[in-house]
Amino acid sequence: MERIPWPGAPADSRARATIGAQLGRDTRGEVAIVARCEYGLPAVVRTAPRLRDGTPFPTLYYLTCPMAVRAAGRLEASGAMRDYERRLAEDADVRGAYEDADERYRAQRDSLAVLPDAPSAGGMPGRVKCLHALYAHELADGNPIGALVRDAIEPLGCPGPCVTDGEPAPGHPGFAGKGHRNRHKPRKEGA
Repeated sequence: MERIPWPGAPADSRARATIGAQLGRDTRGEVAIVARCEYGLPAVVRTAPRLRDGTPFPTLYYLTCPMAVRAAGRLEASGAMRDYERRLAEDADVRGAYEDADERYRAQRDSLAVLPDAPSAGGMPGRVKCLHALYAHELADGNPIGALVRDAIEPLGCPGPCVTDGEPAPGHPGFAGKGHRNRHKPRKEGA
């Protein structure tokens, strides 16, 4: 995965079509690509803290790579979050790095738009709630729990580009068992 320096590269219409195909729906709001896969496709996008209608969207970094979404989902289903929670509680270095990651995350989000009383992402700074969000943060900026996720799921084993000409690649394993729709959807409108 290739990290793109903050604040990322604004997604043009072609990139938005690719992201839409990865997600299985149109993108909404302002998005910028902050990490690309080995095939040059978006893997993580930065979503503006407020959508066009003014609705807050506190998830700054959003995972779009369907292979990564599936792998993070399998890891969550395996119970790894309990192990990461335990490590967070028992390892002061991990806890300190996690708190630092949360501070950077909030500062980056606030540099775009301040969301009073908005939560951080993935459970930061005190718990582990969403491995997708923490892995996305790791790819975009660095996150110690996201790094553990990265170690557990990479290499992703992607056989080739998941999207071609704005359409899901037929038979791509990132979309296996779900048609062309990505199951990991935000709870609120965003990416």
